[in-house]
Amino acid sequence: MSEVVFRGGTILTLDPDHRVVGGDVAAIDGELVHVGGPHTPRTRDYQIVDCTGCVVMPGLVQAHVHTCQTLARGRADDMELMDWLRRVIWPYEAALDAEATGASAELAMAELLLGGTTAILDMGTVHHTDAVFEAAERSGIRATIGKAMMDEPDPQIPPGLRESTSASLDESARLIGRWHGAAGNRLRYAYAPRFVLSCTEELLREVGVQAKARGVRIHTHASENVGEVALVRERFGRDNIVVLDDLGLLGPACCIAHCIHLTEEEKLLLARRGAHVCHCPSSNLKLASGIAQVPELIAAGVAVALGADGAPCNNNLDGFVELRLAALLHKHRLGPRALPAPEVVRMATLGGAAALGLEGAIGSLEVGKRADVIAVDVLALHNVPTESPWSAIAYGAKSCDVLHVAVDGALVVRDKKLLTLELPKVRERARRAAMKLFQP
Repeated sequence: MSEVVFRGGTILTLDPDHRVVGGDVAAIDGELVHVGGPHTPRTRDYQIVDCTGCVVMPGLVQAHVHTCQTLARGRADDMELMDWLRRVIWPYEAALDAEATGASAELAMAELLLGGTTAILDMGTVHHTDAVFEAAERSGIRATIGKAMMDEPDPQIPPGLRESTSASLDESARLIGRWHGAAGNRLRYAYAPRFVLSCTEELLREVGVQAKARGVRIHTHASENVGEVALVRERFGRDNIVVLDDLGLLGPACCIAHCIHLTEEEKLLLARRGAHVCHCPSSNLKLASGIAQVPELIAAGVAVALGADGAPCNNNLDGFVELRLAALLHKHRLGPRALPAPEVVRMATLGGAAALGLEGAIGSLEVGKRADVIAVDVLALHNVPTESPWSAIAYGAKSCDVLHVAVDGALVVRDKKLLTLELPKVRERARRAAMKLFQP
């Protein structure tokens, strides 16, 4: 039995009572066995992790990322969505081979873990999804991953990304068989139809059927951009969320990124079906897509999570940046109490866990849950004095403040050092792959 004890921190439990307690957090074989107060190790095989001066809390959960896009960081600046996709992102993804895909994913996962993100919902590209899973397996991150599905015969989609309906579904089934539940259930699969404009109705309808039959989740985009919404209405004669519902995809197992330009009907439909929305504030600002009405969605009963999206539209994968932006963006419209610190921290942890279908296992520090735990140093000058740990995390903390990280009880970052991957090798692999992709 292996035991890890996070000792002497201020603990944000994120439990139903939002308790803040002092003391220790302990896990044995990945399961939390103690939260709050002093803990004496119960086994001979234990590690003590010093958390003096730290906030100890659940790891951040990002419910929308594209780790395969990281090598295109800084190569798609100052563009709106449809041009961004057609001119840079789709050609880039079409050029990826398995080595470049793995290098991109590994670089992203190193950044995510060092920044305190312990779990992700990741949309890959059309091909080479095994390489993304392999990177996740090596890195130690908790990941739900899906291959992007794109069977619509759109001439603006590069040939390297076009696939038949049957090939898309068959490859998803193969990936489910190989990876869903792997690494002690740390790795899982989600169907990932890119968005309704990239998919045929036949594919979307079949995804709804197969996801239910196989017990896996659905991850897609919708209503990100005014032009995209107009194209959906032109093609389908109705709005994004209505299309997804009509084709059988909308429900508690569905997580939809962005959802900025929604009608009132769509907001109510999301709430009735129990679907999850992932708010990506940095991406939405950089692409000039708009700002999702998150407080209104929450008031309507919609479950909301946070995500960084991809490096080409962000340009980083820092969960604390997204947390702070989400906490601030809505106050100018709705007043200073819009999205108070505890609520937005909950979105970044338990809200993300729910979007991944894992709220019973992660997202809060409660005995019996899995030990996805981070320790955030709040002795840095930008957090001193730390009057409120909620305020420190929501408004002050940075990814560079993350001191220790455990996923499923295994330490993957200790004293700001990544233990699972060698950073010089990660950087060099990414540099070589990017040079090959973008050589003149």
